[in-house]
Amino acid sequence: MNSFTVRMARRSARHPWRAVVGWLVFVALCLVVGGAVGTNNAKTADYRVGEAGRAEAMAAEGHLERRSTEQVLISTRSGAPDTRATEAAARDLTARMKKLPEVADVAAPLWSGDGRILMVEVALKGEERDAKDKVDAVAAQTSAVQESRPGLLLEETGSPSISKGVDRQRGDDLALSEKITLPVTLVTLLVVFGSVVMAAVPLLLALSSIAAAIGLSMVVSHLSPDAGVGTNVILMIGLAVGVDYTLFYLKREREERARSGGRLSTEALVELAAATSGRAVVVSGLAVVISTATLYLASDVIFSSLATGTIVVTLVAVASSLTALPALLTVLGKRAERRARRRAEHGKPAPRPRREGAGRIWTALLRPAARHPLATLCVPVLALLALALPLAGLNITEMSRDTHSREIPAMRVYDRLNEAFPGQRVTHDVVVRADASRSREVTGALRELARLADKDPLFAGGPRVEASADHRIGVLRLKVPHLGDSAPARDSLDHLRDEYLPATVGRVPGAEYGVSGDVARYADYPAHQNGRIPLVLGALLLVTFAMTVYAFRSVVLGLIGVVLNLLSAAAALGLLVLVFQGTWAEGLLGFDSTGSIGSRVPLFLFVILFGLSMDYQVFVVSRIREAVLAGVPTRQAVLDGIRTSASVVTSAAVVMTTVFVSFVLLHIIEMKQIGFVLAAAVLLDAFVVRIMILPAALLLLGEATWWPSRPAPAESDRTVRDESLAEVR
Repeated sequence: MNSFTVRMARRSARHPWRAVVGWLVFVALCLVVGGAVGTNNAKTADYRVGEAGRAEAMAAEGHLERRSTEQVLISTRSGAPDTRATEAAARDLTARMKKLPEVADVAAPLWSGDGRILMVEVALKGEERDAKDKVDAVAAQTSAVQESRPGLLLEETGSPSISKGVDRQRGDDLALSEKITLPVTLVTLLVVFGSVVMAAVPLLLALSSIAAAIGLSMVVSHLSPDAGVGTNVILMIGLAVGVDYTLFYLKREREERARSGGRLSTEALVELAAATSGRAVVVSGLAVVISTATLYLASDVIFSSLATGTIVVTLVAVASSLTALPALLTVLGKRAERRARRRAEHGKPAPRPRREGAGRIWTALLRPAARHPLATLCVPVLALLALALPLAGLNITEMSRDTHSREIPAMRVYDRLNEAFPGQRVTHDVVVRADASRSREVTGALRELARLADKDPLFAGGPRVEASADHRIGVLRLKVPHLGDSAPARDSLDHLRDEYLPATVGRVPGAEYGVSGDVARYADYPAHQNGRIPLVLGALLLVTFAMTVYAFRSVVLGLIGVVLNLLSAAAALGLLVLVFQGTWAEGLLGFDSTGSIGSRVPLFLFVILFGLSMDYQVFVVSRIREAVLAGVPTRQAVLDGIRTSASVVTSAAVVMTTVFVSFVLLHIIEMKQIGFVLAAAVLLDAFVVRIMILPAALLLLGEATWWPSRPAPAESDRTVRDESLAEVR
């Protein structure tokens, strides 16, 4: 009994307070170092994909990249428009804005078509991604003009202020999520353990792991930049896996304590839990890490950020279960032993131990699989396939700015801007790079393109041609009077790329060209992801299969794991389509349907579900394998293993589901979808796949489950327990 997990547990058990203090120092050090180095946020260039990304890179090369802008709408509060007062306010605002170091340019004021609203557009310096940090200075000047002219109404919107509003709303949402998740998790753990102290241990370790992971993620962001979602995923995954891993370990220690009847010391019990559930935790954690690492193959900064956050928090959670948890179990176990000795000295009977293991409920739930395995296998499989049927109508799109909640003030102003100035809604940036000697040809081609667009009702007027200082880069900015996620806006992009560009710029020898802008981004990103899905999914299936074969030395179990994961993921995605692509659940879940699923959701589901489901797979099959190693026939081992692990798996699933469901309360539609689909997938995996389909399949397979080799009894759990007893004697 000298595995890595046992050695770590033994060291922590022999010096428990040293291990606890060491863990707290590690957490504090992570936070201090992370705070010192700060977060390396992703830059605009990190988000570039597809043709739009190439066009943006060419524009940046010629210093013609798009600037972030803020629009200030000025109108009379009541009564007829006061043209003179409105124009005076615009002049005052323009003068103030031009003095700001954050401002690059202020456009001439523009009246709306009905003459009721005057717009002042302010362009900010620097990168798009940094603009939200500069918008406060602009907003302060807008507020100052508003205070000096109470009879007018000044409202501000723009990408920077919307981004800032989204960040603020996300922070409020996460705070609400924590308020819901933590109490429900604590109550669930109280039901599982029947003790406040024992229930607090998983929660505290999970929270400390999250804190350490946040600090470490800041350091790691200097290798892989953070796209602003790292903290979100650390909170989501950290609480789920942190509680799960501790729960698996704690339940096994309590089970062994009850089984030993006082014959084993606390240190021996901790080592025994480490040799069994501790190994399962390490294998599960590695499975999550390796599965999540396939997201890097998507070549996308957001997926890379999601992967980094998940990997960091999972590794930290595994580390806490190997070090701090055995130490805490030793401290609590010795305290219980002292309490028992004092009771014995006073002649009081020892309290009855809380029963661990199988229960009547799980015996009843397993009865159909035991008696009719084929029917128990077929019925839930058919049900999951039925749930997956809506996937035939899956519509994947990039969630645009237009999908943000209207509770954000800047979004409400954005709607009024689009209504009053339809020609200012979105812009196509046609970028051309050619030799400087062909600058006249490029300019002529761009002007011809502008004339073609001017005749097309899909475009608005006022095209503008710009050229770089070295005459190598040219940009034509074309206005579109439609929202960026609308069908006419997409049609205008198709007209540009498929018809107008080849007929104009495409005829200039040696010219490289492309279209960027919001519409192009919304079109190119899903296309980029769709092209990467086969690669990521193939790698995911391969590593899941390899990890299962490595853990259990069984090709059959590896194949079963892959098939069951695909089945539960497909069923969860089908539910997602049914709920979010329709409108019937809008009031229930608080969202406005876009008729589509966010482009990042399916891939994120597959990767995270494949990793997390390994928790249940490893824990359940490990118990079955232990029994087989001890000489128990496979049929009985399957039934006993699932009975003894069912309560832990379902308790862990309840905790995970609570975490994911809390994200359904967020306002950001893509986060809602991610929370919903992960919660659905975990519930299906824990209550249908692991309790019904898996045992039925294993019972039907019998000894073939372990092909190509049957486990040898030398590694049995009984042998480990006998070694522990021998050490005590």
